[in-house]
Amino acid sequence: MGRRVSILALVAASLAPLLLCLAAARAGAATPPVLPAPASPPTPTRIVKAPGRLVPIPAAIPHEAGDMVDNRIVPDLRWINQRWPIYVTDGYSGPLPNGEHVGCDECHTRGSDHYNGLAVDLVPAEPSSTCDSHWAAITALALWAEPVQNQPLPPFRWVGYEGDAGHGCGNHLHLSWNHAPAPRFTLAEWVEVFPTGPLAPAPRRQKKQPPKQPAGPAGGVDQQLTGGLSPHGSSPSSGGGIRD
Repeated sequence: MGRRVSILALVAASLAPLLLCLAAARAGAATPPVLPAPASPPTPTRIVKAPGRLVPIPAAIPHEAGDMVDNRIVPDLRWINQRWPIYVTDGYSGPLPNGEHVGCDECHTRGSDHYNGLAVDLVPAEPSSTCDSHWAAITALALWAEPVQNQPLPPFRWVGYEGDAGHGCGNHLHLSWNHAPAPRFTLAEWVEVFPTGPLAPAPRRQKKQPPKQPAGPAGGVDQQLTGGLSPHGSSPSSGGGIRD
């Protein structure tokens, strides 16, 4: 009897490390680790009033074939990609001057910044459809851009992740930039960005009110005609969608 107890104790002792490893792996799968993020975003942000244009996302930034964005946010995307492994699943969504359509057709909510080329949807560079360790970098990026729910840090207009319907770990992260009000399929008059390299001397400060922000719903824009650069010279009719 005593020998049997000794054997059982030996077996239990030998299995203990394996059981601990399995428990740790299961816990890691349920709650992916969060990578350390910069203490604060690059500051100060600045308003870019130079005319924008739709451009293909650079090859150095992993993305779906054909994805395009407003060229004024490309430096920010490069900076983000150098710090977090991302994959862009969608950028601008709408018609091009040649009549072709790019981006996810009728996938976004009415007023989405995707229609202005100033929003991107991001997933891990290494694909995963479940909330696991692959999403650690995306979660860290989301917390860097929006440490407190519904309080995005400049220059971001809306951050869609945990707590937002159709977004979050295992789904996708939405980032959009502050910009002037602009109709659908129109490039905004100005865009707010963070500096990613040496800046030119700052212009003299003038006493005037800051540019007016869009008044539309989170992730969207006001639908009044306020200028900008439309691929067709006018604003196409509005349509519905299912995500930001």
